[in-house]
Amino acid sequence: MVSQHVLDLCQAPDTVSSVLASNPAEAPGDIVKHLYGHHKKDLHYEPEGYGHRFTPSHAQPLEMEMALKCGRWGPSKPSPLFLQAFADALNCLDADPMSGLVSPPLIGSHGTVPLTVIAPLADIIRHVSNMIVRAEKEVFFITCSWSPSVAQRLIKDALVELSRRAGDRGERVVVKMMYDKASALNAFDAHQEVKPEAYSGKAILLPKPEEIPNLDFQVVSLHKLVLGTLHAKFCVVDRKQAAVMSNNMEDNDNVEMMTHVEGPIVDSIYDTALITWNNHLTPVLPSRNAPATNGGLPTPNTEPIYLDRTLPQGQDEIAAEGRVNAERLPEHMPGDPHYDTTINNEITRMQACYSTKPHESHLQAINRQLNLACKNPVSPSGPDIPDGQEMTPYITSMTTAPVPMALVSRPPYGPPNSKKHLNAAPLIPALAAALKRGVEVTYYVCFGYNDAGEIIPGQGGTNDQAAQTLVRSIGSAERQRLKTCYYVGRDQDHPIHQSFKQRSCHIKLLVVDEHVGIQGSGNQDTQSWYHSQEINVMLDSAEVCARWREGIERNQNTRLFGVAAEDGIWRDGEGRPGEGYMGDPGKVEGLVKGVKGMLKKVKDKGGF
Repeated sequence: MVSQHVLDLCQAPDTVSSVLASNPAEAPGDIVKHLYGHHKKDLHYEPEGYGHRFTPSHAQPLEMEMALKCGRWGPSKPSPLFLQAFADALNCLDADPMSGLVSPPLIGSHGTVPLTVIAPLADIIRHVSNMIVRAEKEVFFITCSWSPSVAQRLIKDALVELSRRAGDRGERVVVKMMYDKASALNAFDAHQEVKPEAYSGKAILLPKPEEIPNLDFQVVSLHKLVLGTLHAKFCVVDRKQAAVMSNNMEDNDNVEMMTHVEGPIVDSIYDTALITWNNHLTPVLPSRNAPATNGGLPTPNTEPIYLDRTLPQGQDEIAAEGRVNAERLPEHMPGDPHYDTTINNEITRMQACYSTKPHESHLQAINRQLNLACKNPVSPSGPDIPDGQEMTPYITSMTTAPVPMALVSRPPYGPPNSKKHLNAAPLIPALAAALKRGVEVTYYVCFGYNDAGEIIPGQGGTNDQAAQTLVRSIGSAERQRLKTCYYVGRDQDHPIHQSFKQRSCHIKLLVVDEHVGIQGSGNQDTQSWYHSQEINVMLDSAEVCARWREGIERNQNTRLFGVAAEDGIWRDGEGRPGEGYMGDPGKVEGLVKGVKGMLKKVKDKGGF
């Protein structure tokens, strides 16, 4: 039940963003203390229904009314299911008004999703680089792991180009960047400003100040010792548009997911950026008096945004246009950039890259693209792909009207004293309860992803172990409604263990009853549920969720070849588990393997 206290928080007139607009010299962290510091915090708060006490119940009219009053829905109308989930998230504000890492009046909002990307990591950053170069006044870019990579070079090139364009206009652009970098200094302050000699050095390779003379550029690292990782990944441009993504800034074989959102929800993400930054903003932000609700910064950018955008093409039309332009449009690459003026042009260019070249089949074309980030490329093993079924990494998901949205995020928590059970504690019983109610549950996970960390005792187990735990908690009737699937690349016919670094999946997505969806950075493990800072967007739209599901199925072969046996383990045609399957090594062996694996992960600069 949403309390009167939470309702008062959500209907308050002030937010961190609005106070900063009136007092731009004040640090967002100080504003948070002024607005919310007098409220009592309970960092070990356990809401009703926690963990194994999970007892689902139908929402009552009064609860729905209270939740409805806590959001700024505009012309959109949230469904009962969305409001019930929203109410559950709001309950956390009783323990801490900043538990959602956004000012409470901005948690519930509305907006549009003109673009969804389901693609390899670098293809997501190709879009972000286009967002950056098209910026007019201001960029916030926040991520987790950062290392020299194709993604890093794309962002570096974009910053240099942004500075050049700003200089041509006789203007300056404010750019704030953040990433996670743990050090001993975090014991004194979780936020550490990164000096130019450090951020332009070989470990980061961002531009030197002389390469970006027209940018007011500042970099900060954030880590709350010991386990409070900055795991959120998002970008806000001109307070008009934002991208929420699953990927880090590194080279790997992951397929990732990003949603580009516009409208008032951008104000919520902007507010999260300010709270995450925490420190004084010098120079003051150009967008401080230009909320997205009012259109964002008044800039001469000619691309229509928000409700002025045209309605989307279907994926078949996108694929067809890509085939037409396959020979004409070069790929946007580091050192050889090809920036586009609109999202529609980006879609066409990207699809052209995934289209066939002379003497190439669709299967070979997709294999070519998915191998670009692989140190050990793999040959295609999947079936031929007919015309019209090509992989479509950039998907238009625009709607005729804004849809209800909410930020369901969490702040970082450093102390290693959380209650670590299953992966994660409330998740397994919630899935089991849904199955027992007759709900069909299908979940896709990556075979072997982060086995090294999850196998350590207390972390909850690997994806395989979590699947077996769930299976053991339900009866035979429920098992018929459960479909566990391990990620299979679009060019493959079997899952490939993540340790081979050839075909992995890092997407975080939930779709419920075909109309409520959550996308963002949060994993379903102990680290994300209890320690890392995360950002996730929840929306209420059957149309957007349908496009997400279509994109998920079209851009991988998981549904065809990744279905596990009834015991939760994937096996090949001869009944053998996939190569790399770890099984259950027990506590002692699990600890040894886990520590070795995590040390290797750190050495390899792997992200989360």
